[in-house]
Amino acid sequence: MTTTTGIAPKKVRIGDLHMDHKEWLNALRFFKDELMIFEHRLEEVVRLNTKQEVLAELEHFQNQFIREKEVIDELRHDIKKSENEVEKEHKDNPVAIEHRWFRDHTDLRDRFETFERLYAELKTEYRRWLAQRL
Repeated sequence: MTTTTGIAPKKVRIGDLHMDHKEWLNALRFFKDELMIFEHRLEEVVRLNTKQEVLAELEHFQNQFIREKEVIDELRHDIKKSENEVEKEHKDNPVAIEHRWFRDHTDLRDRFETFERLYAELKTEYRRWLAQRL
């Protein structure tokens, strides 16, 4: 089977799919915790500076953090759904499952990597702003 680009989908072992899921879920948990810390830092900024310009910038970051948490929740849901499919495949076909090849979850991997890149950019932007305001 080939994709619309004419390239055959990558094949991986079931254990690789499972490890990706675990790694991604752990990273998302970390990012969500980090966002809570960032939100608390925003509270510090508000206490120290109530200028309208600063409040508008702060609102920008609040909105970004809310959206990031929504994306994290969407990704977590889809990763868990994929993990459930892997677990079902393992339960339904336990014989020699570690020796079979499975289609890689390329779309999920791309979404996670895109999220990571955008999150890193937001984090850099936020830290620069925070350094100016505290």
